[in-house]
This record gives sequence, structure tokens and C-alpha cells, in this order.
Amino acid sequence: MNLSAEKRVRQNKKRRLRNRMVKSEVHTAIKGFEKAVEMKDQALAKEKLVESISLLDRAVSKGVYHRNTVSRKKSRLSKSYNALSKVA
Repeated sequence: MNLSAEKRVRQNKKRRLRNRMVKSEVHTAIKGFEKAVEMKDQALAKEKLVESISLLDRAVSKGVYHRNTVSRKKSRLSKSYNALSKVA
């Protein structure tokens, strides 16, 4: 393997680990939001929604997710929160 290929392998490994870490953080935040919605805790849901959206936006800026993917996820989270607001 030539030097540029070896460097590419190293870069890919580093990026893959970073992407996995960021995605894991996002998934955890979204799970927390969904749990708050399930418990019908509007205050906690609002807090978790803001946290989730912030993490999603950060993931887009790092290139982990495509902007349309994040837009769709944020839309679904907001829709879920708004449904909770109407019920309460």
C-alpha cells in the first residue's frame, strides 16, 4: 500500500470513530426526548427537544448527517412535541 492510501485509511478510521460518537450522542438525546413525550412531561420534553435539535445542528456542521436528514428529524421531533402540547 502506498503512503497516500495508508494516510487515507488512518483518516477514515478517525472520522468513522468521530461520526459514531456524534451519532450515538444524538440517538441518546432523541431517546430522552421520546421518553419524556411518552411520560407526557411537557417541561422535560421541551428541554430534551432543544438539546436534540442543538446536537443535530452540530452534527450537520461537522458533516456527520446531511442537512435534509436533520431537517426531517427535527420536523418529526417538533411534530411529536406539538402533539404533546395539544393534549396537555
